Amino acid sequence: MLKRKLLNLLLLGAISLPSGFTLYPYTYFFVPLGGESGAGGTVANDALGNDIVAAEWLKNHRPGDRTLSQGLKGDPTYLVVENDRTLATYCINAVCKHLGCVVPFNSAEKKFICPCHGSQYNNQGIVVRGPAPLSLTLAHCDVMDGKVVFVPWVETDFRTGEEPWWSA
Repeated sequence: MLKRKLLNLLLLGAISLPSGFTLYPYTYFFVPLGGESGAGGTVANDALGNDIVAAEWLKNHRPGDRTLSQGLKGDPTYLVVENDRTLATYCINAVCKHLGCVVPFNSAEKKFICPCHGSQYNNQGIVVRGPAPLSLTLAHCDVMDGKVVFVPWVETDFRTGEEPWWSA
């Protein structure tokens, strides 16, 4: 009887070890990646994937600048520098609401113009000319421990005074 228990334990061990290594990647897939702050936001990254430090960012960007960073869910997101050389409390998702193109900011015209089909958004991301049916989404832009952190926008859209369509 002792031999049978020993062989059963060896068999169980021989099956468990490879199964565990196989199941680990599948389990890890459902765990969120790092880069999340303790308050539930996402730390903003620059084009190289480095965390954005607010003080350094403001040294290198002029008032009125809208510069792309990596935002919520990895989407390209514009950080907005206010005229008083501070970061705006909001950031603008750069994905066009027509076909999903990344919308560049045209500083000469002070608006976002989609290169795909010509949709235009004002400097705050409100659609002013279609075919895009909706304005660009917003997120909160906070500074925590010196780093820029994006938090989902769920309150009333300050640009339109309406409930945000993207949180529905």
